[in-house]
Amino acid sequence: MTRMTMQEAIVAAIAQEMRRDPRVFIMGLDIGPFGGPLNSCKGLWDEFGASGRVIDTPISEGAIVGAGVGAALAGKRPIVDIMFCEFLPLVIQQLGCDGGAMHYYSGGAARVPLVVRGKYGVGPFHGHAYDHHAWLMHTPGVKIVVPATALDAKGLMTAAIRDDNPVFFMEHMALYHGQRDAIPDGDFVIPLGRAELKRRGRDATVIASAAMVRKALAAAQKLATEGLDVEVVDLRTIVPLDEATILESAQRTGRALVVQETIRTGGSTAEIAALVGTHCWRELKAPVARLGAEVVPMPFARSLEQAAIPDEAAIGNAVRELMRA
Repeated sequence: MTRMTMQEAIVAAIAQEMRRDPRVFIMGLDIGPFGGPLNSCKGLWDEFGASGRVIDTPISEGAIVGAGVGAALAGKRPIVDIMFCEFLPLVIQQLGCDGGAMHYYSGGAARVPLVVRGKYGVGPFHGHAYDHHAWLMHTPGVKIVVPATALDAKGLMTAAIRDDNPVFFMEHMALYHGQRDAIPDGDFVIPLGRAELKRRGRDATVIASAAMVRKALAAAQKLATEGLDVEVVDLRTIVPLDEATILESAQRTGRALVVQETIRTGGSTAEIAALVGTHCWRELKAPVARLGAEVVPMPFARSLEQAAIPDEAAIGNAVRELMRA
């Protein structure tokens, strides 16, 4: 076991898979000697650069993701680093409409084992906070991964690289260089599509991902001092969605709050709320509640940036409101 940050765990997973499978390579912006934004590829150039498996590309997100789709169709297993999730709209055609649909278009003959990495989220690194994962939810065929811990990031990245479908791997900047986890040194895989109960409870369920899991756990700890026992479900992947874990928890507690950092209109909060409302209406003691970012462009000022997204207090207040319903 080695203690790692999320950034270190992700790079460790990529390096491990590059050693294991010569078909795996990585390309992207500033990932060569510079090491990638926020050290997202630190050390990969030193180990694999001479073999041509770390490719520093020009600034054209559409071109590199398109090249990744082509390489995957040709039998490689590429990883593409587009730096930030707010550049996702630049690659929807290549990643979603092309990569995500190729298996279907080919009658099951084609595979697109491609991982696209993007950093996002309000945190210590100012700017580039946009999420935008809801764009991909409307393009069938692309999986979406949203780890909340370094341990999960290691196992999920390994699974993403080995998956035969396109995967959008989201790396939250507030978690990137933060808490360290004990990471297994050997082969470690967390299958895509399995949520995890990060905290068990009986009174209400909070369903979250990435940095919102940390905030939900902090809110649950505060609520426990008030006599409320809150369960926290970490989605880990948004596509595929672990419907069974979500529904079992909501049915058992009878109250559900869905929390995301993305803009609350549409997207995963709405999808999960509809899922719970449709299948748990007999057990629910209150309507499903949602929290998300304000429906505004992400502000530049740090104080406004923080104010635009849910925090621990907002989550706590939403749970209290559920309990009063």
